[in-house]
Amino acid sequence: MAPEFAIAATGFAVLLALIALRAPVGLAMLLVGAGGYTYIVDAATLLSYLKTTPYHLFASYTLSVIPLFILMGALAERSGLARDLFDATNALFGRRPGGMAMGVIGASAVFGAVCGSSVATTATIGRAALPELKRFGYDSGLATATVAVGGTLGILIPPSVILVVYAISTEQNIAKLFMAAMAPGLLAALFYALTIGALARLRPALAPPGAAVGAAERRRALLRVIPVLLITVVVIGGIYGGVFTPTESAAIGCIATLAVGLARRTLPLAEVREALLATAETTAMIFVILLGAEVFNAFLALSQAPDLLALWITEQGFPAYGVLALLLFSYIVLGAVMDELAMILLTLPIFFPMVTALDFGLASTEETAIWFGVLVLVVVGIGLTAPPIGLNVFVVSSLAREVPIAQTYRGVLPFLATDLVRLALLVAFPALSLWLVRLLA
Repeated sequence: MAPEFAIAATGFAVLLALIALRAPVGLAMLLVGAGGYTYIVDAATLLSYLKTTPYHLFASYTLSVIPLFILMGALAERSGLARDLFDATNALFGRRPGGMAMGVIGASAVFGAVCGSSVATTATIGRAALPELKRFGYDSGLATATVAVGGTLGILIPPSVILVVYAISTEQNIAKLFMAAMAPGLLAALFYALTIGALARLRPALAPPGAAVGAAERRRALLRVIPVLLITVVVIGGIYGGVFTPTESAAIGCIATLAVGLARRTLPLAEVREALLATAETTAMIFVILLGAEVFNAFLALSQAPDLLALWITEQGFPAYGVLALLLFSYIVLGAVMDELAMILLTLPIFFPMVTALDFGLASTEETAIWFGVLVLVVVGIGLTAPPIGLNVFVVSSLAREVPIAQTYRGVLPFLATDLVRLALLVAFPALSLWLVRLLA
């Protein structure tokens, strides 16, 4: 096995070096994969492979769900739905200690169900919530940390672009993965709200109560979020009920979000154009990474390193949960210093065969793959807020420049503690992720 592992290890080392030098991740994976492919086979075979692979990769109907969900989130971001969500949750909970911060979590959960992106959820909710939290005397570190962790619900609450990429990469059913992610996502929102409540009780000065909202104003705020709630129900309920495929559901969500924005005159044509351009840019970035990952994965497959590593681990008799814990820890470490999409596409060719080769006592390999996908999503969410990088923390810092980033990291720590508890529960009890899949599928 030594030559195969030497080739694969060299490829990984070169790839990580290029990423450290700030090379675009997709281009780095493409170059290293092409180089390794040529070394193992030859340049003519590589060129023959590249003649057809990009077309077959991007012509996949399944991939069309990515730009549609991105566009739905972009339209929602520009049509003022985030502000409406925050106003409604603030009207319900804001008068209680910590209530406004809990409102941020609630608004993030609902907006994440429309958006599917953690960064977009963080930026959009942050612009609406941070000025209000500051105005009512919330601790700066708690305020920015709440927005940062609330943003991770954008990838935990379905639909999730990251989960779609995982499904495509591992050839799993997208609808079943969405079903499996729902309960862990709601559990995350509950844990974050409980953390805020505990902090407000222990140190009331961190999260003072907001102003009381009259019944008429509360009614108006709730009425304004009915459209976004209906969109959420249609998009997610249609998938879960088997009425729509994920792609059809995303298309309907785009049309509904556009119609709501135009009907309420909160989405001028200039903003629609900006949403389309932002969608094109983000989709292009994702597709370049997907192409680079495809070529890099082909190189790894030729080296046979992933399959041989999985076979070796199986033969050694290592405890399945011990291997899983090591892999999840690796994801947390990588997620703190690396883009989540690139991290998943980089590691899945190695990690996925290892996990599916182990016995966790589940009914099928498909259940193992779905459960592992949810766990990956959870640890990616942890990496989005964990030091020393934490992409969501940097997004919040760009919105609240007066708050030192170290203060935000300190505010994030209690939420990270509950994240680890939630991760342990999901590992110990796979049924938390799989019960909805078993019920509906």
